[in-house]
Amino acid sequence: MKFKKTDKNKPINLAFLGCGGVTIRHSKTLKGFNNVRLFYASRSEEKARQFCQKRKGNGHFASYEAAILSADIDVVLIATPPDSHLELALKAIRAGKHVIVEKPPFFKSTDFDLVAAERSKTGVQVMVAENYFYKPVLKKLRQILATDVIGDIKFMYFNATKTQTQDDWRNEGKTVGGGALFEGGIHWINFISNLGLKIKNITGFKPQIADNQLERSMQVVAKYEEGAIGTMLYSWEINALINGLRLSRIYGTKGSVTFESNGVFIFIRGRKWKFILPGFSDIGGSKGMFHDFFDALRNGEEPTFNLALAKRDLVLIEEAYATAVSNIKEVPKLP
Repeated sequence: MKFKKTDKNKPINLAFLGCGGVTIRHSKTLKGFNNVRLFYASRSEEKARQFCQKRKGNGHFASYEAAILSADIDVVLIATPPDSHLELALKAIRAGKHVIVEKPPFFKSTDFDLVAAERSKTGVQVMVAENYFYKPVLKKLRQILATDVIGDIKFMYFNATKTQTQDDWRNEGKTVGGGALFEGGIHWINFISNLGLKIKNITGFKPQIADNQLERSMQVVAKYEEGAIGTMLYSWEINALINGLRLSRIYGTKGSVTFESNGVFIFIRGRKWKFILPGFSDIGGSKGMFHDFFDALRNGEEPTFNLALAKRDLVLIEEAYATAVSNIKEVPKLP
């Protein structure tokens, strides 16, 4: 599919829809991009104006619709709560705007089909802001696992536990669309899906919670087509080590790879022992993500993390939740 390009000789005008924490983080990252001009839109014009002034932006809008319909805007970045993502994305696509949507992108994996259908009519790009795909530690792990340095991969353990207090829309099921795994754990579903091995199926396990509560912890077990088994623990209610440092490990027949889950270091124990620092300048992957996105907009090609990969992540999330429901049934007691 051919996509509409942005002019390589002009800066990209990007409007944030929503003025919250995600917009603050992305604004800090994008201030280092000389070829991007930032605008801010909110349901409150005063909030948008204040946000723009504080972030030294290039302009503001009194509503999301005003930004979407503005002839000055090339791209909208949807940073609102998840329940509004699909509606805003479709409006922007129909208005001929390129779209970057925050994760979790949509409530259902089938929503991607609606988006793809509309995208084909206008030729705009639709991209999901999944920075984990661009983490230096993930790139390095893919390179390591593509070699025979630790032999055949048998087991993988991913520790994504932390304490995270949520006192906002993330506690509202109809707004967020799911619990911790859906809202934040989708990052880690992406991570374990992009190690160079292909997930065959996935199973979720929930610790016991009240029926009216959104889960804050989930265990996910992935079976890979290559034969490996991966276990991922995701939690917002488990105290991690110093400043959230956690260890994850990959076991092979000839050794193992231990890495700090955030990407601080990698230690290989195999045919050769090696200690690696993947890099701190873009440890979260956001810079690499935006560079890839903007290159895609200027070249008229999909980014490396494309819509099909984003849909796959949501399919796996749905599979984890579906199996977790069946797994909470009690095992019959033996006579």
